[in-house]
Amino acid sequence: MSGPIVENVELDELKKGLADGSIILVDVREANEYEAGHIPGAVFQPLSTFDPSALPNEPGKRVVLSCRSGRRTLLALEQAQKAGRGDITAHFGGGMLAWEAASEPVET
Repeated sequence: MSGPIVENVELDELKKGLADGSIILVDVREANEYEAGHIPGAVFQPLSTFDPSALPNEPGKRVVLSCRSGRRTLLALEQAQKAGRGDITAHFGGGMLAWEAASEPVET
């Protein structure tokens, strides 16, 4: 395997999916980062204790991973796919940096 299958989710697509409930966002940053501010509705699962089997698995819903800038989500995607979660392929590549740059709301 040359690397994980990666689908980049853009800001507008993420916002729409969160609004209509079709996307479950999983934040893989560490606790101090998550607590300092995260995308509203994001599920917390830090990369340091990442467990692919604990990721949501709801029919009809797409799991999208997010971190600060997109680097850690790539590691998490690879771990999930190696663990047999072929349904975990999407990440919000811009992460919190892009979310905040677009002046989107942040939850603490």
